[in-house]
Amino acid sequence: MSRKPAAEQAPTTTVGALPAAVTDLLAAVVEALDLPLPSTDQADERAYHRLLEQRTTDVRIILGSIVDYPDVPIDSDADDVRARIAETPVTYALYEPETDGGQQ
Repeated sequence: MSRKPAAEQAPTTTVGALPAAVTDLLAAVVEALDLPLPSTDQADERAYHRLLEQRTTDVRIILGSIVDYPDVPIDSDADDVRARIAETPVTYALYEPETDGGQQ
């Protein structure tokens, strides 16, 4: 019976080893997509989903342009993501267990 060679482990990269512009961009993406939960009101839930969809689209466009133009510096892309966040603020009522009956 022949033994298969163990698969070589791919080299790993820690977040701390990434350039500052990359970690800042990752943080901005998290900020853009980490929305507070809406109240259980149907209109607030719809607004939450519309906002998440809009921000996801914005982030996807920015990340897509980074991939499409690899020779362009990314130093200001985190600022671009944050500018889009500022243009699309949370406007719905937030989930509060005390007032929503703890249903979420």
